[in-house]
Amino acid sequence: MTSITSVELNYLVFRYLQESGFTHSAFALGYEGGINKCTIDGNMIPPGALITFVQKGLQYLEMEANLTCQSDADVDEDFSFLQPLDLITKDVNELQQIIKEKKKNLHKDREKEKEKEKDKDRDKDKDKEFEREHERECARVREKERHEREKEKEKDRERLESEKERDKQLEDNSDRRMVTDAEDKHEENEFFEGPEPMDISITSTSQTCEIPSSDVMILEGHTSEVCACAWSPIGQLLASGSGDSTARIWTITEGTSRSGVQNDPLNVLVLKHVKGRTNEKSKDVTTLDWNGEGTLLATGSYDGQARIWSTDGELKTTLSKHKGPIFTLKWNKKGDYLLTGSCDKTAIVWDVRAEEWKQQFEFHSGPTLDVDWRNNVSFATSSTDNMIYVCKVGETRPIKSFAGHQGEVNCVKWDPTGSLLASCSDDISAKIWSMKQDKYVHDLREHSKEIYTIRWSPTGPGTNNPNQQLVLASASFDSTVKLWDVEFGKLLSSLNGHREPVYSVAFSPNGEYLASGSLDRCINIWSLKEGKIVKTYTGNGGIFEVCWNKEGDKIAACFANNTVCVLDFRM
Repeated sequence: MTSITSVELNYLVFRYLQESGFTHSAFALGYEGGINKCTIDGNMIPPGALITFVQKGLQYLEMEANLTCQSDADVDEDFSFLQPLDLITKDVNELQQIIKEKKKNLHKDREKEKEKEKDKDRDKDKDKEFEREHERECARVREKERHEREKEKEKDRERLESEKERDKQLEDNSDRRMVTDAEDKHEENEFFEGPEPMDISITSTSQTCEIPSSDVMILEGHTSEVCACAWSPIGQLLASGSGDSTARIWTITEGTSRSGVQNDPLNVLVLKHVKGRTNEKSKDVTTLDWNGEGTLLATGSYDGQARIWSTDGELKTTLSKHKGPIFTLKWNKKGDYLLTGSCDKTAIVWDVRAEEWKQQFEFHSGPTLDVDWRNNVSFATSSTDNMIYVCKVGETRPIKSFAGHQGEVNCVKWDPTGSLLASCSDDISAKIWSMKQDKYVHDLREHSKEIYTIRWSPTGPGTNNPNQQLVLASASFDSTVKLWDVEFGKLLSSLNGHREPVYSVAFSPNGEYLASGSLDRCINIWSLKEGKIVKTYTGNGGIFEVCWNKEGDKIAACFANNTVCVLDFRM
């Protein structure tokens, strides 16, 4: 008899969790169950395989329990006797016994139904005689009523005439009142134009907002979904990371920016994270980041290793110490330390010049989901354990602990001056924290579903745009992006242009525009000054990340359909 192994079952459950969106659970099972070591070719497994497998098992039990049936009619009937819970909890003999018992009960019920039918027939005969007598009586009553109706009609005519006259008078009075109300409302609006939050909808856009294909470059080459992308802070280099075990460095020059599909091998460097086969899931590139000088690219992988590459595609360093997938990594501003956060619940600071780990921080009780530098030596980490820790190189304990979220903390970001920390969580809230106090400064609750990511605007003190207001953007599974006044903790506006969860937002370098990418395949570019969508582009897959180049004239986006798009942005 054919049987399924525990490895095969683990893989089916792993795929089910991935397909259902339970990313963290899939990572944990994959890590603990050694999914990366199994020999199963994932490309051979169709979507929904676990559900199909369970359904077929239930169908087999149903057929086996009905082998004793004598006719097709019996088989069809017997299937209705069994419930899914019976099939899972009982063996074949018990199932057959259930069918027999229910057949007996069904036979008894049918006999009772026959007796009831006979009683009904007798009652029907009596009812017919009664109905005939009733009809004769009704005929006499109807004749009498006809005479009464003739009298009533005459009275109705008189009433209608008087009502029409009354309605006409009421309409004249109503028109006069409406004119007066309109004048009153106009006067009221002159006095109540306060700073209420804007609720901005996509209905304010027009066809002219769609970015023409001549201003879109599609980069092809990845063979799996592209989950991360980042522009180099200098030059025209764009990095992308994919589930195909590669990162790629694309050279985007002005001459090629509007030429449609690009797969020219001369314009791309392929950074392979595995030798030979490229469909090995353990080498998925999950995150990447350029150093401040744009000379080195760091990539984090599902195999728990961080790798550092030169701009010409050479692997400079492989950093190995994590015992689980790396979810996030960041360079410090100085460029001497690289910070990584992993599913193994730890964060590690790496000394890049020495090519070794400097310090491992083991404070969280769940996988580390995000990290962000405050300055060159201190940083924040967030986790599935609902906690946020602020750590410092050389210190053995956190220098600050922030507790307040009631769900996984998906993202943490320091403001441009490093004085405020923003966080967002599955508990549908974003929060603002200060090193001066333990409790959050503001609790931002306007979203209706999980908040996936947040970004600070490059405005206010400590930025190139010091005269503009500092705002925080939050992107949620409720399909909206919200902008917050962080000084007062108030909602400034809600950007409602998407139809599916929003996975990424990015401010333009001048702080005047915001790009958002969603699973609805759309990139929307919002003017923060006008409060509306000024450009939009629809691709062929869900969007995982969007980012601007340093000049602010190009936007890159990575898609679930294995492509990267570069949009020209000129207003």
